[in-house]
Amino acid sequence: MTKTILSTEQKLEWCRREVAAGIVDIEVTSFVSPKIAPQFADAAEVARQALAIEGCRPAALVPNLKGAQLAIDAGIKSIYFVISASDAHNRANVRRTTEESLEEFRRIIEYRDAHSGERAWIGSGVATAFGCTIQGEVPEKRVIEIAAALAAAGADGINVADTVGYGDPRQVRRLVKAVMDEVAPLPVACHFHDTRGLGLANILAAVDIGVRSFDASLAGIGGCPFAPSASGNVDTEGAAYLLERLGLRTGIDMSALMALRQDIERWLPGEQFARGIGLAGLPKR
Repeated sequence: MTKTILSTEQKLEWCRREVAAGIVDIEVTSFVSPKIAPQFADAAEVARQALAIEGCRPAALVPNLKGAQLAIDAGIKSIYFVISASDAHNRANVRRTTEESLEEFRRIIEYRDAHSGERAWIGSGVATAFGCTIQGEVPEKRVIEIAAALAAAGADGINVADTVGYGDPRQVRRLVKAVMDEVAPLPVACHFHDTRGLGLANILAAVDIGVRSFDASLAGIGGCPFAPSASGNVDTEGAAYLLERLGLRTGIDMSALMALRQDIERWLPGEQFARGIGLAGLPKR
């Protein structure tokens, strides 16, 4: 979580420029308590204005039923619920056991089905799927069980998340493939951190088994404030560059994205930014 709190207008400019660069699916905010995360005190306003950006498909992260209710009330049509495969991390992150969060997810689906006019898409990320800096090892069987429970409860998609950057390519191929087989035909996405330098290698491993949707953060900023050493999201520009080099069309204007990164660095002084393509620049043609 960054030290500087951006203004509502800066957040919206960020969204507009990402859309202009070809990125249209954007997690624009999180409906959490502003007492815990003051960066999201303007969540409803950011959501409202992001919905008005032509071409933008805004999403929001929610930790509980109240957050989901606020997101649905704001008009958000893509909602991501967070649950951790590590019970210790889940308690630190959302003050619940993992089983209690599964029950909360079922209540969210019930609420959506009863109150959402245009049916909102609700997926869930399984955090700390590859290990946890609080608990340590997380059994892969437990990750698969949670993914199956989310699918049975009505999830529209599953995101396998390496919250603290413990995953490696061999583990990605094994675990993500097992989740895909378990929840098919639901789509499965991946969320990797580059904390230990394997973020892009893990994306490559996931591509090899058929994953085509990935979370990423411009310049690699952000992380989980409730897990030690959870910084280092995979940077959007590095992920896009890798996917394009693999022959996968992202539709992203890399020059526009790199220009936006330069402004983000100016907006967020003192933050640690990803190196790689963002620092070295695009190859000369």
